This record gives sequence, structure tokens and C-alpha cells, in this order.
Amino acid sequence: MRKIKLIWDFRGEAGAKTAEHHEIHLKEYIAIEKLPLNITGFDILSDMHAIAWMVVTDEHMIQVRDALKPHRGELYEG
Repeated sequence: MRKIKLIWDFRGEAGAKTAEHHEIHLKEYIAIEKLPLNITGFDILSDMHAIAWMVVTDEHMIQVRDALKPHRGELYEG
């Protein structure tokens, strides 16, 4: 089954802290919705850009996309 990494971008001086905090909410959503994957993270890409992300399967992608409105997505190779 294909895995998709949904990504939220956070920019500015507070971007890293915001991305780190956003990951907490992603984990809460996974628990509440009982999603089959529990792969999340956050990465600091530069001083002014960080991302939070979660991995979903094709089966759950539309549900999560519509509920959480990620900025972008890519295939997950993990």
C-alpha cells in the first residue's frame, strides 16, 4: 500500500517551535481517529522555515487532507 507524507510549512522566527508543537496535534489526531500509521515528525529546514509532517496510506489520505489541510504532500519512502 502506498504511503503519503503530508506536510505543513511554518515560516518565520517561530517556525521551528510551531512545527514542533504542530506535531503534537498530529499525534493526537492519529490517536483520536485510530489511524493505522503513527509516523510523524518535524524538520527544521533553515532559520526561517520548518515543517511538520505525518504519513498516511492512500485509504486515509483524503480524510486527513480534508480535515487537517496540509500545504503539500509527497510519496513517503521510509
